[in-house]
Amino acid sequence: MTRGDDLRTPALGETLLGRRSLPGGGVGTTVVAVSNLDYEGLRAYCLGKPGAWDDQPWEGDHVAKVGDKIFAFMGGDSVGVKCGATRDEADEWLRQYPDDATKMAYLGRSGWNTLLIGGAIPQEEVLEAVDASYDLVVAKLSKSKQAELGWLS
Repeated sequence: MTRGDDLRTPALGETLLGRRSLPGGGVGTTVVAVSNLDYEGLRAYCLGKPGAWDDQPWEGDHVAKVGDKIFAFMGGDSVGVKCGATRDEADEWLRQYPDDATKMAYLGRSGWNTLLIGGAIPQEEVLEAVDASYDLVVAKLSKSKQAELGWLS
């Protein structure tokens, strides 16, 4: 996995995923070369984000955190992410992918959804949802933590 502003050409059978804009107009790139998004690819993508780390707050349940906040619940065939600042924003996923996106139990009212991997949701959109969840969570961190992550100029 490569992180940085440079992009490489994918090898035969690979897809490069995860380009995103940073606050302040900068461009950050998390590049994950995968032929098919699976648990390991998702985990590598999540943990490749600045300041991200793996935690297991409940036995057998892995999450990706930045600071002390969860930005992705990493399941075997799904990922739980914050899909919007409000429930209305997050409901767009449910309308667009009714068989592959569901409101998360307990956290759903706060804009969290579970997205199925390998279903109708394109890989790129799953990873864009991870990016958006990360961005929403980092935006809620302290200014000093945001500065550590390179979010503040």
